[in-house]
Amino acid sequence: MPSIFSRIISGELPAFKVAEDADHLAFLDITPLVEGHTLVIPKREVDYIFDLPPAELAGLHQFAQRVAQAVRDAVPCKRIGVAVIGLEVPHAHIHLIPMNRVSDMNFANPKIKVAEARMKELADAISAKLLPEGEAGPTGQATEPAPDSKAVRETSKAKMPPSADTTAPTSDTVMDQLQTMTKGLFYMSESDAPLEAVSYAAPNGELTDAALLKLLGQPDGSPVETKELTVFLRNHTADNGVLGNVELANRYKALQMFMKQELQEAKVYRIGKGPQIQAFALGKTEEGKLVGFKTVLTET
Repeated sequence: MPSIFSRIISGELPAFKVAEDADHLAFLDITPLVEGHTLVIPKREVDYIFDLPPAELAGLHQFAQRVAQAVRDAVPCKRIGVAVIGLEVPHAHIHLIPMNRVSDMNFANPKIKVAEARMKELADAISAKLLPEGEAGPTGQATEPAPDSKAVRETSKAKMPPSADTTAPTSDTVMDQLQTMTKGLFYMSESDAPLEAVSYAAPNGELTDAALLKLLGQPDGSPVETKELTVFLRNHTADNGVLGNVELANRYKALQMFMKQELQEAKVYRIGKGPQIQAFALGKTEEGKLVGFKTVLTET
């Protein structure tokens, strides 16, 4: 009986294809770990990838390299992770996974749901970035190291004072990403309030309630309640929750994951009493700043 991948190759089953040649096919995983998660397969059905003859195995990896470059150009990420599992589908395949942290490659993570329109958009974007076979870069020469590559980091370090650390994201970089990720998002309580990216210079010493209120410009003595970020956003990250929109839910999941990975001790501070409560989702950067987003909850 043909594998599910062979049925995709034959056209019996649909797929969001991103690249194809005479011997290989690449398409989006319909149960991805992250957006842009792509599968690369040989068209000849072979169960175990290392049963492929050496020339075919090399050809598969060369094809995967072209696809990985296109995925990285189309989907914002630091690296494209590569994995070979081979337990679920008896047809050799390679996973290409956009990643910003090692944990993005954890197959124990819950799979996300991506709307069909978004899957098509991703597939088209990756296809558009695919270089012709035999080209290693835009000019047909080896691609320059990416801005966050080890080679560039080491070169940059050689030009900078010994104390400089270019491997960790700066507060400005984190803030830029938060501004992008929160754009157009609203917190839904009894009324909707936009999410706004914020950054503060963290006070020295312990972050007491009094110090927090002063830092955020809130009235002295206002009640402060602390919540876990995942609890605060749980209705917004649920696929069938308050939003009723899978694409939006995935945006909130991405925001939540970004803050938990890039920031230390990310949590939500609820300040004041109803009907309107100020909410600040904040975590520390490596530089000691408090960054995150703020919004307003309406509770009557």
